[in-house]
Amino acid sequence: MDSPASPEGVRVQIETRDSYRIMWLAGVRQLDLTQHCLKTFAECDRYDVAPQRRAQTLCLPAENPPAAWYLCALPIPWDWVRNAHLPFEYAPGETWEGDALVPGLRVRLTNALPITGWGEHSIPRNAPRRSSYRHRTCRNYQFAWWLRTHRDVADAPPPPREETTDGPQQLTLG
Repeated sequence: MDSPASPEGVRVQIETRDSYRIMWLAGVRQLDLTQHCLKTFAECDRYDVAPQRRAQTLCLPAENPPAAWYLCALPIPWDWVRNAHLPFEYAPGETWEGDALVPGLRVRLTNALPITGWGEHSIPRNAPRRSSYRHRTCRNYQFAWWLRTHRDVADAPPPPREETTDGPQQLTLG
């Protein structure tokens, strides 16, 4: 009996044309819209990316793909308009090549396609943190709202409440 062929994973080839201080790739499964930057994606799948390498290839598993992957890179010297951002999703049989929002980071995707059409307009007018400059201008936060409205990605569960030790403690007898 033949075993079914396993689906091919996503191949991400990154060519760095500028110098980057920080570079990361996250598989987004849940959101925390009280945060901005990487924390917006709550607990996520993280993949090793080396900002100092001029060329690198990452192979991401096809099994149980996240809602989206998000590649982010911050340049040296830091300049908001030169930050690289590329959200993409699993798309078997598809390929794409282009810049990650800026010309300093070239990416080739195999079995994936970029997600476009998101931006500051993705944040609802009544969102609690829309008036915060740090949230409103954060591209991760903008994309997180796009995921919420277009892919119905859920919030991460709240962290466990910390027990306070102030005051009397109740004893239990067994």
